[in-house]
Amino acid sequence: MRVLVIGSGAREHALLLGLRKDPGVDYLAVAPGNAGTATVAEQFDVDVTSADDVTALAVRLRVDLVVIGPEVPLALGVGDAVRATGIACFGPSKDAARIEGSKAFAKDVMAAAGVRTAASQTVDSPAHLDAALDRFGPAVGQAAWVVKDDGLAAGKGVVVTADRDAARAHAATLLDSGHPVLLESFLDGPEVSLFCLVDGAAVVPLVAAQDFKRVADGDTGPNTGGMGAYAPLPWLPESVRAEMVRELVEPVAAELVRRGCPFTGLLYAGLAMTSDGPAVVEFNCRFGDPETQAVLALLESPLGALLYATATGTLAEAAPLQWHDGYAVTVVLAAENYPGRPRFGDVITGSEADSVLHAGTARREDGAVVSCGGRVLSVVGTGADLPAARAAAYRVMSAIRLPGGHFRTDIGLAAAEGRITY
Repeated sequence: MRVLVIGSGAREHALLLGLRKDPGVDYLAVAPGNAGTATVAEQFDVDVTSADDVTALAVRLRVDLVVIGPEVPLALGVGDAVRATGIACFGPSKDAARIEGSKAFAKDVMAAAGVRTAASQTVDSPAHLDAALDRFGPAVGQAAWVVKDDGLAAGKGVVVTADRDAARAHAATLLDSGHPVLLESFLDGPEVSLFCLVDGAAVVPLVAAQDFKRVADGDTGPNTGGMGAYAPLPWLPESVRAEMVRELVEPVAAELVRRGCPFTGLLYAGLAMTSDGPAVVEFNCRFGDPETQAVLALLESPLGALLYATATGTLAEAAPLQWHDGYAVTVVLAAENYPGRPRFGDVITGSEADSVLHAGTARREDGAVVSCGGRVLSVVGTGADLPAARAAAYRVMSAIRLPGGHFRTDIGLAAAEGRITY
């Protein structure tokens, strides 16, 4: 099978490494890729938001499967264009991708499906903002205001704060830039990332993970696209994971089928384990980064066959998933000033290990690997238990050098020490 992966992040690097292990995959290409993916697959410089460019490349390479990693091309309908050529595509249609592209649409789907989620209100005018803020957050006894960009924001359009002025400022900035704002009630409890392969009404869950959105140790500082993750979750009973699939994911998949926009690809459920039971924080329409790196490190089943089955409507016939024993931990190395405007062009050393997955990297003409993004790379460690996986990840990270680079030192620590329960 010939496979083209679209994207340039650590998620795509992890997908390529997983596909390379599948004996049924005999050719790999990536567009546009990065300094790390270039060592795994043939690399092409393509605008991933251009349906014409992506489809032309897929046809020229005679691939059997296109895997679209980022959310933006999915929201723009690139997957639809690929399928129109007769090539299988792993990734939802433009209509189904609204589950991530429009939080208001996602809320409507969840309401129709009877899925537990936060109460919310969409605000599209500054004139209505103050009254809406008074209906949420500490004003009504909640721990914090939750203010979200209604559209795609790469994980950084969310502010969770007990400071009303900060909540209002974020909302006002979004509204001034023409973005509707979603205010939500605060959901307590630890968060869980649950990935599910979805083919219409067929849902196959992967192992659960937990990611870390705040930039600094102790879950402090602003939100980011994700600073690390671990999988599986030693504190989450299998019976609860099965309940989440049955009560939160399957009803949404069925509702999308009912609406005539069945989901095909990876449906990401961000969940909060509240005192009232699991509730949906958000849905995404693709593999999440950095959880993908940890989850795929544990997958034993052939990845290419799974993605192809999902893309061609045969997921229900796939064999039960097989997993390696143990745990995986992902730690992200970010550029100076991230999640603000990051510094680019710094030379990275020590990033040659197999467990290093590249994201915002490029290779200069002299061969040096340099930073060209906010989240520069991630390191994946595996081990028989969570402490061992953490030790493996941080051992590799300690050998990497990036001027001004920073990473969290507490990824998976609370779980490893038994401080998370449910």
